[in-house]
Amino acid sequence: MCVNIIGIKKIPLIKEGDNLAEIIINNADDEGIEICNEDIIVIAETAVAKAEGNVIDLKSLNPSQNAMEISKKTGKNANLVEAIIRESTDIIKLGPNFIICETKHGFICANAGIDESNIEHGFATPIPTNPDKSADQIRKKIETLTEKDVAVIISDTQGRPFREGAVGVAIGISGMESLWNQEGKLDLYGRELQTTQTAVSDELASAASIVMGQASEGIPVVIIRGVDYFKILRNNSANSKPLLRPKEYDVFR
Repeated sequence: MCVNIIGIKKIPLIKEGDNLAEIIINNADDEGIEICNEDIIVIAETAVAKAEGNVIDLKSLNPSQNAMEISKKTGKNANLVEAIIRESTDIIKLGPNFIICETKHGFICANAGIDESNIEHGFATPIPTNPDKSADQIRKKIETLTEKDVAVIISDTQGRPFREGAVGVAIGISGMESLWNQEGKLDLYGRELQTTQTAVSDELASAASIVMGQASEGIPVVIIRGVDYFKILRNNSANSKPLLRPKEYDVFR
């Protein structure tokens, strides 16, 4: 399998109301990139949040007493802490300059996934309200306009337990399964796999992150081409929910 990771470099700064599907197709075309069958299109969550008008004006928030106390413990700005609390269903752990939360979506991540980068000073973007729905809407528009079968992943950058550094992960997906259950397949020595599940959507989001970058690269959309398991995992009703580990199996809490 030979995989190509193609960044679309001329995507403009996204604003509320922008049609991301049209922007992706038009700017890809400007760069001589044709959307092809079985392309997997990875979009940074900040671009989706901006297009949907899901932006927090931190200056407008009035920090609660709880936010003020957490601000003192973590060293984080009290207004940002208030935003984090509002986007969370549970505060799991506090540390120096981080707050581990369970978001309204069920994700366990730092600071409820709220991002202050690549947006005007004093504002922040939370995780899109319904990333799977957003991915589905964008995929359907792209498929209608191009007459190609594609998948769309909305990605975020998150840390991991016991590991330094952050990687790209999938928070929304449409057009293919997020997990690949390979139970029953044989390994190199003929042994049958018992419990092997591969988080293919996270692997793809992480691969896209290599090209997207984290700073001023300005590449919020990446096309991954040549993934040979696309047909196996093709499913227009799939979503990211299988990635969420049930609480009773979450040994890290």
